[in-house]
Amino acid sequence: MSGTDSADGADEPETVQINLRLSKAFLDDIDTTWKEEGFNSRSEFLRYAARDAVKHPAFSREGWKQIAASEHELRSDDAELVSREEVIELMDRDDNDR
Repeated sequence: MSGTDSADGADEPETVQINLRLSKAFLDDIDTTWKEEGFNSRSEFLRYAARDAVKHPAFSREGWKQIAASEHELRSDDAELVSREEVIELMDRDDNDR
């Protein structure tokens, strides 16, 4: 592969192809998500997610784990709903603990 997405390479940033190993179940979740969220492709969605993670590194890995756990609880009807204000308060508290 040439390492670039454009046919003529004019004014396009160089791109590099990478390989990523994921579980089938996780890939299925990614495919469902990118389609539901209106992305044009899996690659576009993964670039967006990676860019977001790099641009907002203050959002901790623990924060992502909490979101995933909450999403699981919501899908399994085990969740306790919280208000927007409670979420903001929890996030502010988490930021101040660092």
